[in-house]
Amino acid sequence: MKRLLLCAAAATLMSACNSMPTGEAAMVAEAAMDQPAPAAMEFVRMAGASDLYEIQSSQLVMQTTRNDEVREFAQMMVDHHTMTTQTVMRAAQAAGMTPPPPALDQRKSDMIRQLQAAQGMARDDLYIQQQVMAHQEALTLHTSYSRNGDTAELKTAAGAAVPIVARHYNQIMAMQNGGGSSGGHAGH
Repeated sequence: MKRLLLCAAAATLMSACNSMPTGEAAMVAEAAMDQPAPAAMEFVRMAGASDLYEIQSSQLVMQTTRNDEVREFAQMMVDHHTMTTQTVMRAAQAAGMTPPPPALDQRKSDMIRQLQAAQGMARDDLYIQQQVMAHQEALTLHTSYSRNGDTAELKTAAGAAVPIVARHYNQIMAMQNGGGSSGGHAGH
C-alpha cells in the first residue's frame, strides 16, 4: 500500500512536469542520461547531501541578502529541497532500505563555510555561483539515477526530482547570466 501511494504521488508530480528539461538544463540532463548511476544507498546519501546543502546554504543567504530575487530563490530551495528529501527517504523506505539522515559531505561543508565567510553582495554572488554548480550536479545525479538506477522506487523519486531541479538550474543560470545580486556591476 505504501509503495502504491508513493508511486501515485510521484506519478502525479511527474505528469505535471512530464517532459524533458528545457533551456540550459536540457544539455545537462541529456549528458547525464548515459552516465552510470550510483548504487541505491549511495544515491540516497548523495541526494540527501545535495538537498541538505541547498537548504542550509539558502537559509544562510536569506539571513543577509538584500536582493529580493536571491531571497525568493533561496526560499524556494528550502521548500523544494525539503520536499525532495522527503520523497527520496520515503522511496528508500518503500524499497525496504533504512536510509541514514541526510549529512553534508566534506566538499559541501566547505562550501557552507565559504558562504559563512563571505559578506554582503559577495555572499550573494558566491551563493549564485555555488547554486549553479550544485544544481548541475543534482540534475546529473537525478537524471542518471532515473534512467539507470537499480531500485524502482528510487528511480521514480529521482525522475520526479528531475523537472524540479531542472527548473532551479534554469532559474539560477538566468540569475547568474543576468548579473544576479550584483545587478550587472562591472567585475561580476
